[in-house]
Formats: sequence, structure tokens, C-alpha cells
Amino acid sequence: MIGKEILKLNEDYFFMEMFMFALVLLACLAIFDLVVGVSNDAVNFLNSSIGSKAAPRNVIMIIASLGMLAGVTFSSGMMEVARKGIFHPEFFNMPELISIFLAVMLTDIILLDTFNTFGFPTSTTVSIVFELLGAAVAVSLIKIYMAGDLFITLAKYINTGKALAIITGILLSVIVAFIAGAIVQFFARLTFTFDYAKTLKKYGGIWGGFAFSVITYFILIKGAKGTSFLSKEAVLFIKDHAWLILGGNFVVFGLLFQLLTVFTKINVLKPIVLMGTFALAMAFAANDLVNFIGVPLAGLSAYNVAELSSDPLNVLMGALKGKSQANTLLLLLAGTVMVITLWFSKKSRSVSKTELSLGRQDEGVERFGASTLSRIIVRMVHTQFVFIKKFIPASIQRGIANRLTIVNTKKTEDPEQQQSFDLLRASVNLMVASAVVSFATSLKLPLSTTYVTFMVSMGTSLSDQAWGRESAVYRVTGVLAVVGGWFVTALAAFTASMIFASIIFYFELPGIIFVVFFAAFLLFRSHHMHGKRQKADKALEAFNMTHIDDPEIAIKTSFEQTGYYLREISDTLEHCFEATFLEDRSRLNNMRVETNKINKWSDIITANIFRTLNFLQKEDVVYTQTYLHTIRSLKDISDSHRDLILNAYNHFENNHEGLTAKQIGELRYIKTCITRLLWNTSIMLLQRKRVDFDYIARQSLKLVKLVDDFDKTQIKRIQNGESGTRLSILFYGFMDNSVKISEQTHNLLDIFRNSFIKNGGHIKGTSNN
Repeated sequence: MIGKEILKLNEDYFFMEMFMFALVLLACLAIFDLVVGVSNDAVNFLNSSIGSKAAPRNVIMIIASLGMLAGVTFSSGMMEVARKGIFHPEFFNMPELISIFLAVMLTDIILLDTFNTFGFPTSTTVSIVFELLGAAVAVSLIKIYMAGDLFITLAKYINTGKALAIITGILLSVIVAFIAGAIVQFFARLTFTFDYAKTLKKYGGIWGGFAFSVITYFILIKGAKGTSFLSKEAVLFIKDHAWLILGGNFVVFGLLFQLLTVFTKINVLKPIVLMGTFALAMAFAANDLVNFIGVPLAGLSAYNVAELSSDPLNVLMGALKGKSQANTLLLLLAGTVMVITLWFSKKSRSVSKTELSLGRQDEGVERFGASTLSRIIVRMVHTQFVFIKKFIPASIQRGIANRLTIVNTKKTEDPEQQQSFDLLRASVNLMVASAVVSFATSLKLPLSTTYVTFMVSMGTSLSDQAWGRESAVYRVTGVLAVVGGWFVTALAAFTASMIFASIIFYFELPGIIFVVFFAAFLLFRSHHMHGKRQKADKALEAFNMTHIDDPEIAIKTSFEQTGYYLREISDTLEHCFEATFLEDRSRLNNMRVETNKINKWSDIITANIFRTLNFLQKEDVVYTQTYLHTIRSLKDISDSHRDLILNAYNHFENNHEGLTAKQIGELRYIKTCITRLLWNTSIMLLQRKRVDFDYIARQSLKLVKLVDDFDKTQIKRIQNGESGTRLSILFYGFMDNSVKISEQTHNLLDIFRNSFIKNGGHIKGTSNN
């Protein structure tokens, strides 16, 4: 009997040591989760100030950092969500909860890092809730199965009401935030117009007082609940005297801002935006810190409860239903990690770029393509808009149109310093987001700060005509992609955590090791993929000319961009030829994907050329003709390049026969001629060097002669039965498209060969055409 007790004690000791290791792992995962979480959620509070350039980036970052450090001290009350918000802890023992918590943390890191890699903002609140739900459901079902109970008893383990409230809050917040942002921005723009310098002198105090009071109240109502330095009486006073606080703030701040507007040159919109940035950063830290460290802290509490019990592995965790106070030093340590991540995370900038690109006022490189659904939505909205306009008197339409006339913002040579939208829209973004979140909090409705801030931003963009007919279909596609990603978040979080929890619960330590290594593998792949996406984004940004307003710089830049484009055509063609010779379907598939990038470059250069034409005077007929010829040649090169690669890919994807040795030998000559031609032309455009034009012309003629000779030998092969129909189509496709590319490249060189002539330090362009 005594021997059995000793054996049990040793066994309990071993398992407690194993779960101590699990706690250490949870602590490490919490740090990783803080990093990926901040990278995703920084978009909530940074984009309005960064997009409007309310202050230098370092100043914005400092204000946001202070907001987060203040917010973490208000987050103690939110930690209860991880302990008892989704499941009932009194039905679980410590090993079962540790299995749930490990599955949740590993899933959360993988999921958020994936969204960060693709630049999609998602909700850390929704992800953690559905991860807890999925893992708890998995462990509960296993317990029910092992006990022989009915599966209907699952309801006693899970807090289903909380999950339904979360889903309802998502749907309501998305709709309300978008509509509220659109309506407030419309009337704000109608009042102040795009050229708001004069109207701000008249109504700046009223607007500033209203916006500042809403944001201040937002700080109070969001911070009062979790703060440790306000008494219950003070919190109750704030709640009961909400309108008095709002009114008092409006009067005080209204007078202050009106005096600043009249007697100083201070733009009152800037302090509003910076204050809003601080408020949302604080709310993020107070609300969402639980999403990152709440689960590890709950795991620590479960371990402490078990350690005090005589039967640590089987005691139920009903003690977790009680209230607990988080350690302030620990909260500040977590806040420090968040601040460091905010300053150094590259992925946070990727997420920010997505929202800024969807809401920016001017044209530029679109991050999303068009989709069938977005086209349908845009057509429906446009049709409804045209229909409604019929019932609005023409005089009112003209008055509204005059006040909503877009004023071009001042361009800067540095695209990083170019505004995505103005300070008025930024102030509306922050004020409306603060108001919606505060109102929902007062009603105890769960919602996501990410969803609210994003949809408010999209609503204000719509009202500000940022989604014009030239860009609407692409912006709507982007919004649909992001919103769709939110629902994917819930489904993926539930499913993945359910699978991970089952593996860990069944296989214990081996299961933990397997899931950890699997997560590490996915994170490594994600990091590699993000590097590639960053490189591709930088390449596209290099083609963005929306920040240029100098005609000579625009002309010079468009020529250089054409040089980069031809160099890329040369490189991809060389890879395509070689992959075809080796029948390498994988490389051909990569080349096929590359054609999308090449086509996008061609479209952007064409758009830049049209933009450059706007700089030219009407008498600059020579320039105009040059550019129109350039556009035509670029389009033909792009089409021929795409057709050549797609033909090769489809040929081997359908498992057709490869080229013969003679055909490969002939096509090697073709490859050498076309790649040299493209490379030398790109050198001239990029480096403004005088290349041997006669040599280029000879290369082009040589290619035509080679094709003519190889055409005759191919006819003989067809007659002799050495080359089948499919193989002949492939062979002729390479030759014909190479000739087309050569001819159009020759035309480009003819257009540009005298374009770069240094004269007194300036670049001038001429053409023989």
C-alpha cells in the first residue's frame, strides 16, 4: 500500500514537472504572441495619423507607445476572459486546461503571423475567442466520449452565450462602423470642403471641441473599468454623468480650440488626430493584452491551484471562477514588449499599407485586382446613385458638387512623406471609431477594435470620393478580401486549435513537441514568404509616380522604368527558354506567375506615361507622339511575352512531347539574340548611355533572318514526321513572339535613342518619329 502511494507521488511529481515545462513554453509563446499581435493591431491606432502625416513618424510612434503603456495598466479586469469567459473551468482539471491553453497559443501565433504576412488586418479578440472555443470543444468532446455521456452535455462545458454574443457584435460593428464613418465624413466634408483652411477658422473650435470631447470620453469609459487608481464610486460617477462630462469637455475644448484657430497658426486637427492616436493605442492595450498574455496567466493560475491540492492532476479548476488581480509589473513588462515590437516590426507596416492603400485619396499602385463580386457591387451602387440623383434638384447637386470638389494635395518627391488622406478625414476616423467603441462598451456589447477602425476608415474613404470609378472596383475587392478574412479567422482559429488540442491531449509530451515543431516550420515559411512579398512590393512602389509633379523628372523616371521593365522581360524570357529545354514544369509555372507582375508593371508604366502627358504643354506634339508610340510598343511586348510563356507552360502541363535536340539548338540562337537585344536597350534607358544603335538594328535583323531560316528547317521536319502538331505550335510560338518582342523593342529604342541629351544640367527628350 505504501509502495503504491510512493509510486503515485513520483508519478504526480513527474507530470507536474512536465506541466511546469508547459508553463515555461506558454510564457515563451506569450512573447511571440505579443509580437505578432502588435504587428497586426498597430494598424488600428497608427493609420489615421500616419496616413494624414499629422506629425513626424517618430512623434506618432512615441504618442502611440505612451498610449499602450498607459493601456496595459487598465487591462487587469480583461484577464478574466481567458479564465472563464468561453468555458466553465469547474469541469476541467489542470492537465486538460494546459492542453487547451497550449493549443490556443500555438494556433494564435500561426494565425496572426499568416495574416501579417499577407498584410491583412484581423481581430486578435475574435481569434483568441474562437481558439479557446475550438480547443475547449475538442477536450470536452474527448472527456464526454471517454465518460460515455451524451454529446448534448457539451453545453455544460462551453459558454455558448458568449460565443454568440461575439458573432453578433462582429456583424453589428462592421455595418454600424461603415455607415457611421460614411455619414459623418460626408457632412464634415460638406461643411469644411477639401480646402478647409478658411472654414476651419470659422468652425474649427466647434469641430475640435466636439471631436476632442468624444475622444476624451472614450479614454475615460474604456479606461475607468480596468484601472486600479479609480475607486468604484468614481467609475460609477463617470458612467452616470456621461452627458455632463461630454458637455463640459465640449465647452472647454471648443473655446480653447477656437482661440488657437483665431490667434495662432496651429492646425487644430493635428492635436485631435494625435490625441485620438493615444486613445486608440490605450484602448488596444487595455482591451487586447488579454489576447496575448491572458491564456498563459490562466495557465499559471491553474498550475498554482493544482499544486496546492493533494491530487494535483485530477482536482477540478473551479477556483478559476473567482476574481484575480494581475501583477502590474508583469503588465508593464508585456507593454514594453509591445512598444519594442511597434517600433521594429516590419510586418506591422505591411498591414498598415493594406488599409492605407484602400483608403488613399489619390491614384497609384492598387494592391488588389478586380473580382466579379466587386464589379457587381460597384455597378449596383452606381446605378442606385444615378437613380437617386434624378430626384435631387440640379441647384442642390451643383452646390454639393462645388463643396465636394477635390483639391489636389501638394506632392513631395519622397513618397513616404505624401499624405494618403488629409487631417479632416483622419480626425473623423478617430472620432467615429472612438464613439462607436465607447457606445458599444456602455451597452456591454462585445466588438473588435480592428473591425471598427477598419470599417470606419472605409466608410470615410467612400464619402471622400477616394473610391472613384477608376479605383472603386479594386478598393471594393480589397475590402471584401479583408472582411472575408475576418470570418476565415474565426473558422481557422476554431478548427486549428481543435486539432492541436486533440493532439496535445492524446499524446501529451510527444504531441506538444510535434505541434511546436510544426508551428516553427510554418513561421519559418511565413517569414520567407513575407520577405519575398516585401521585395515585390518595393519593386511596384518604384514604379509609383503619383508623388512627382516635375515634368522633367517625370519624363526621366518613365524612361528609366521602361528600362527596368525590359530588363525583367529579358531575365524571365531566358528562364523560360531554359525551363522549356529541360521540360521543367515547376519553373514554367513560376514564370507563368511572373507574367502577372510583368503585366502589372506594363500597366503602371502606361498609367505613368498618361500622367506625364498631363505635364506637357499642348504644343509639345513631339513628346505626345513619342509617348503614344511607347504605350503601343509596351502593350505589344507585354502581350507577346505573356503568350510565349503561357504556350510553353500549357504545352508541358498537358504532358506533350518535349523539343528535339535540333529545335533546342535553334531556339538557343533565338534566345541569345532576343535577350541581348532587350538587355542592351535597357542599359540605354537606365544608364543613359549611348549604345551602338546599328548593333541593335543588326541584332533585330539577325533574329528575323534566323527565324526565316529555322522556319524552313521546321517545315522539313514536319514533312518528315519529326515534329508533331503540338510541338510545331510550341516551336513557332517561341519564334513568332520573339520576333514581335524584338520589333517592338527596336521601335522603343528608335523612339528613345535621342531622348537623353544633357544640356546645361537638364534632361531633354527628342524623337525621330
